[in-house]
Amino acid sequence: MFKREVIEMPSQMPVLFIGHGSPMNAIRDNVFTQKWREIGGRLPTPKAILCVSAHWYTPETRFSNLENPEQIYDMYGFPKSLYEYKYPAKGSPEMVEITRKLLKMESVIDNSWGIDHGTWSVLSKLYPKADIPVYQMSINSHLTIEAHYALGQKLKSLRALDVLIIGSGNVVHNLNHVNFNMLGGYPYAETFDAYVKAHISNRNIEKIIHYEQSGESSKQAFYTLEHYLPLIYALGASDEDDSLEVFNDQCVAGSLSMTSYLWRSIKKSQS
Repeated sequence: MFKREVIEMPSQMPVLFIGHGSPMNAIRDNVFTQKWREIGGRLPTPKAILCVSAHWYTPETRFSNLENPEQIYDMYGFPKSLYEYKYPAKGSPEMVEITRKLLKMESVIDNSWGIDHGTWSVLSKLYPKADIPVYQMSINSHLTIEAHYALGQKLKSLRALDVLIIGSGNVVHNLNHVNFNMLGGYPYAETFDAYVKAHISNRNIEKIIHYEQSGESSKQAFYTLEHYLPLIYALGASDEDDSLEVFNDQCVAGSLSMTSYLWRSIKKSQS
């Protein structure tokens, strides 16, 4: 008789939310970027990467479908070396069309954008060879948080097509309060970050959507939603049966959270 062995196998691509912090992380070596690199070494190789970045915030849902998307340096006042950094990833027009059909809603092709620092600063460590096609989906500023979550749910089937879905933002992002001499976070930042982590761990989606239920901390965690919403997309694309890994679990500079999440699907097969 043959021995039947249970083997753990990934059934579909993971989903990531990454607290990307400063664009300088693209050219830095620190505890956060080291973890990005380590996570990247454990991820399967996707057919394409879809990134929902905090830095493409538009009045409708947009995609770029260029074969060679432009690298966008959408930040100011940084060292010349950052603007000289290149991440020459190809685009994926084929996956753009597949994704647009999945959404079953009106979307716009906008090739005036490309790959912004919310995407390339993270991918520079996850996939440093830039050898995987990358495309972005913008955040529609006119939608409710519930609608953003529903879009994330529609993206979920891309995982079975070997597309890695990444939300790139920050759970806490209040640049008005940033103090680069501060190692941790202000009490409100730590409180809000812990609130989100607890409810993601328990998969209490309503508490994440209605983040204001965290109380006073939600009023200072951010003043605009664009850095929080990539988390909503990633959460929508995740599955209740996924395993969850929390990493880079830390607030920095007083009012930024680097806390990040990895959802992985594992199925058992007989051999």
